[in-house]
Amino acid sequence: MTKLNNPLPTHEHHANLLKRFNARWPAWVALLIVAILYEALPSMFYWGPRGLMISLVVILTVPMIIAFWRSNSHMARYFSLSVNILVTLYMVMSIIRLIIAMLQGHIGPEHLLTSALALWSVNILIFALWYWNLDGGGPGHREKRSGNRITAFLFPQAQISMLQEHELPDSIKYWQPHFIDYLFLAFNTSTAFSPTDTPVISRWAKGISMIQAIISLTVIVMLAARAVNILNPTANYLVS
Repeated sequence: MTKLNNPLPTHEHHANLLKRFNARWPAWVALLIVAILYEALPSMFYWGPRGLMISLVVILTVPMIIAFWRSNSHMARYFSLSVNILVTLYMVMSIIRLIIAMLQGHIGPEHLLTSALALWSVNILIFALWYWNLDGGGPGHREKRSGNRITAFLFPQAQISMLQEHELPDSIKYWQPHFIDYLFLAFNTSTAFSPTDTPVISRWAKGISMIQAIISLTVIVMLAARAVNILNPTANYLVS
């Protein structure tokens, strides 16, 4: 007689789903913030009609959340990567337009400052989302692993567990990175141009980190160039 597999008890399933939800909602909020920051850009850097970006983000995020609640991890990951690609393309196009506008003298100091700050913030959030989605195969794969495992990034908790595996509390021994950890990593990469306390292990992560640092440096150099231009009236060739 075939023995049927017993499904998880309802309360255990709901508890597990709630735990996974708590690990994901900050990333969903970050996507919404990216769309809002993009809406704050001047029209010259906006591609398409107003509201297009946030509408596309919502269109992709809602089915992603539905797929998550239905435990369809493959569809959830598909929508998650799709919306990441979307916001990344928008960011790259906006930065290119910002560089062209500055070189041609079509942007004043106020628009340059607000646009650069918005894109610099978007850069942090987008790359935090990429790290969170790609590291260790994504959040779904990381949750299936037992214990603290080294992935593309060597977080301090993993370093500690390597040295004192048998003397650690469960909060460290079974620690898993959440979105805030990748956000902290992305913030450090954009400000210090290095991952600081978290070494980058894999080659793909090193490549993405370099791209993020280059984008951040480009935005900062544009702001610095505009500041020098304002302080030196003889070199004031930009249109205010």
